[in-house]
Amino acid sequence: MDYKCMNPFEFTLPTKIVYGCGVLQNLAKEVTAAGGTKVLVVTDKGIMAAGIAGKVTDLLDAAGIPYTVYDGVEANPKDVNAEDGARAARSIGADCMVAVGGGSPIDCAKAIGVLLAHDAEFIKPYEGKTAATLQGPPLITVPTTSGTGSEITFSSVITDTKNKYKMTIKSPFTAATTAVCDPELTLSVPPMVTATTGVDALTHAIEGFTAVNSEPIGDAAALYSIELIAQNLVRAVEDGSDLEARSNMLMASMLGGMSFSHSDVASVHCIAEALGSMYDLPHGTCNAIFLPYVMEYNMDYCTDRYARVATAMGLTWDTEEEGAKKAVAFVKQLTKDVHLPAFASLDPDPADFPKLAEMSVNNGSNEDNPRPMTQHDYEVLLDIVYRAAD
Repeated sequence: MDYKCMNPFEFTLPTKIVYGCGVLQNLAKEVTAAGGTKVLVVTDKGIMAAGIAGKVTDLLDAAGIPYTVYDGVEANPKDVNAEDGARAARSIGADCMVAVGGGSPIDCAKAIGVLLAHDAEFIKPYEGKTAATLQGPPLITVPTTSGTGSEITFSSVITDTKNKYKMTIKSPFTAATTAVCDPELTLSVPPMVTATTGVDALTHAIEGFTAVNSEPIGDAAALYSIELIAQNLVRAVEDGSDLEARSNMLMASMLGGMSFSHSDVASVHCIAEALGSMYDLPHGTCNAIFLPYVMEYNMDYCTDRYARVATAMGLTWDTEEEGAKKAVAFVKQLTKDVHLPAFASLDPDPADFPKLAEMSVNNGSNEDNPRPMTQHDYEVLLDIVYRAAD
């Protein structure tokens, strides 16, 4: 009998995870344990206005840990945000960072760490998987949304403002030292943000599971993430005070991040990053809108995987083809149940579709989509989703 060995893979998770209701109270202890004595708090103005950043600085004050706050991070963080943040860190001699917020502040903090580690002024030279070669200062991540999983991934997506596209810095050296994941911080997230970030997390799990180079440990994380989202997202959207649903969604987000960071994302992200680059649209919203349509487009190329996704969603099926169709139908219905906006409502210009398609096909994750995608394929898909919104 011929036996086939499982494909070789590597799995690295350098981040310590501290998870649970109320664990934010451990923040100062984690900063001290990481060796931090002067902290740069990286956040955005929305988190400042919500009072969440204040909870973090209150804890640092109580522990007598000096800090400065950099709150200039924009949605779809820009290269200039990272560079400004690095200057803020140097101004106080920061030896530790605390990133508070969604994926934007956390990704920005990772890029700031790269600049500090390499004593560099500009982030552009560190694009890709091999350019960042030095460990940055300790980074404590404090996620406030359940979507990106950035708190435990080792990649940072930053907008190149000169060339107008999203570049990725991917290296274990960018990973957080510790992720302090407190579901109570997500209780105030508005329903629409809960919806878009939740489907964003589902996108990470499904693309991570179906990417060409997926691997078994990430697959296990993805399937549990899908199960949790299927059971809890609508609950969290309909009742933001449902702490059980919020807790499960934060865990699902983290597991989805664990999955895709060890395999890859695929065509949903290729389109979303192109849209974010051209129109500065929220990344999670773009992912959420396109997920069911890309799944439908891919279905014949990963039928068995989509059937397993259906099982994770709690669905039953007799054939893999039936299971795959049920998975796609479930996601389409889910996007309706959580009231996602239509693509056309974001006011894209169809004249831009060829350029968006070109940007999508040139994205480094395009090669990991289960269905090979040409520029023409992306143009067709963009048109399908645009017309579906009419």
